[in-house]
Amino acid sequence: MEYTVKQLGDLAGVSGRTLRYYDQIDLLKPACTNEVGYRIYGPKEVDRLQQILFFRELGVGLSTIKELLEAPDFQEQQALREHHKQLLEKRRQLDLLIRNVEQTFAAFEGGKPMTDKEKFVGFKETLIKENEEKYGAEIREKYGDETVDASNAKLMGLTEEQFTEMQQLAEEIIQSLVKAVGKEEPSGEEGQRIAKLHRKWLSFTWKEYSKEAHAGLAETYVADERFTAYYDQHKEGAAQFLRDAILAYVG
Repeated sequence: MEYTVKQLGDLAGVSGRTLRYYDQIDLLKPACTNEVGYRIYGPKEVDRLQQILFFRELGVGLSTIKELLEAPDFQEQQALREHHKQLLEKRRQLDLLIRNVEQTFAAFEGGKPMTDKEKFVGFKETLIKENEEKYGAEIREKYGDETVDASNAKLMGLTEEQFTEMQQLAEEIIQSLVKAVGKEEPSGEEGQRIAKLHRKWLSFTWKEYSKEAHAGLAETYVADERFTAYYDQHKEGAAQFLRDAILAYVG
């Protein structure tokens, strides 16, 4: 079956503007253009759009999707299996959060009170999952499965107060970096205060602290563009400032 831009957009739940943009960036080209100038999409393009939307649902960027779909070893069936696996995991996470909300409602209405652990388990699992997806392969190769699993277990065991304090520390580090970059020296008083806050933040998930491990983590903030982007989105140069402050701190 063949579709125009409007017909395919209505079928897939995307705008015509989106489909025209996909054409513009060579992500999804129409099969042909008819005699009146309408883009026409066939079965092959429909299947490709399905793959694109699967990847978008999982948070993959358009440029990465294009690379994946055009890779010589791309296999549609294998990709669908992987989509299915990840969507099931995403559903599990959503179900966990939904149950958390339902338990909270029940507690408000006179049901069984929720323990602190029950209140935060969904958020902790989501945080662990996101970290594993973004950095899991690298940190497991660098520190080993045992260390990473122990860190995740320690995070899951945090009390409500500890989990809240950990989140507040992370926010304080970001806000302090925003104010310090360009005005303070990493080795100065404020830079060292930030490094000390960072060490305290690590203590919530690290089984034990070592200067060498702290320095190694700090280096990844500059060496790995994902870490750099995370800090620099708040203030350009924040990642390097934090790295330098930590290196001065461990001395």
